Amino acid sequence: MKKILLLIIALAAAGFFWFQISLGPVDEAAASRTKVTVDAGSTTSQIADLLKQERLIKSPFVFKLYLKLNGLDGSLQAGVFLLDTSLSVDNIVRILQTGRAEEIIVTIPEGFTVLDIDNLLVEMELIEKGEAIDCANYCDFESYEFLPAEMGEMSERGGLLEGYLFPDTYYAPADDFVVKFFFERMLNAFRYNVLEEYETDIEASGRSLHEFLSMASLVEEETRTDDERAVVAGILWKRYDEGWGLGIDAAVRYIVRKASEEITHGDLNVNNPYNLRKFKGLPPGPISSISLKSIEATLNHKSSPYWYYLHDKTGLIHYAVSNEEHNTNRYNYLGSGSK
Repeated sequence: MKKILLLIIALAAAGFFWFQISLGPVDEAAASRTKVTVDAGSTTSQIADLLKQERLIKSPFVFKLYLKLNGLDGSLQAGVFLLDTSLSVDNIVRILQTGRAEEIIVTIPEGFTVLDIDNLLVEMELIEKGEAIDCANYCDFESYEFLPAEMGEMSERGGLLEGYLFPDTYYAPADDFVVKFFFERMLNAFRYNVLEEYETDIEASGRSLHEFLSMASLVEEETRTDDERAVVAGILWKRYDEGWGLGIDAAVRYIVRKASEEITHGDLNVNNPYNLRKFKGLPPGPISSISLKSIEATLNHKSSPYWYYLHDKTGLIHYAVSNEEHNTNRYNYLGSGSK
């Protein structure tokens, strides 16, 4: 009798342990997202089978038992949900109880500006035109101590946020999208991916964060391949430190709002500190979001004998030691009429 009792206790303990394990995430580290559609009228068993099929829960039986034990059977809503493998059964149930509309994927590419983000969010019908730009200028982001304290001569098209918004893929609610909250997520990602990883090295370089990011954004916009990033960064730092003009068209394009259109002589003569054809030094602030590869290249720039570079019409880069050599490259690869 005693052996039977011990066996029952052991089986009960094993069952409880298995139950607790089955309530946990399928893969806490992976966090791979899956779109799940729960049709109207779906039974608890059908939902459990669907979640198991999508590898989001470990046991349909435990999922159904959890609902029944907590009085939640029949409480799950229809809808389209983005669930991931790092969620426990408790978290999945909470999400499925809300019946919230599908989250959407918002991808911010490297090199995007606040204006580009505004246009993208308008195209996705998440905001009204100009809302992101207004927020970059007027929303309260004082808790982000790494942002510039004041606008200075920075362009209103990017506000205080240009260059500090981390390019990545984000998930956002379609129904109650708030651009300020979205920017806060991007700033948090910047803190995690850039500051926590590189801030000490940036400080050791003797450059301020704003100065460093301004240069890194130029490297982002001026380079076409990973191989040339560190070389171009080295050229630009060398010119900057020697008091030479940087002569970068990307900054001109930024201020005249010409992403790819031809730059005119009038554009090159615009009286604005972002016009690096006319003004020496760095622009007042970054001109785009910045990839980690450009951050690393700007930090670990490569020394070279070159002072000049250009890209030909196929995108191939050509370096030059002297202005004479650079003008020859300009003539050979861009034509005699190039600016």
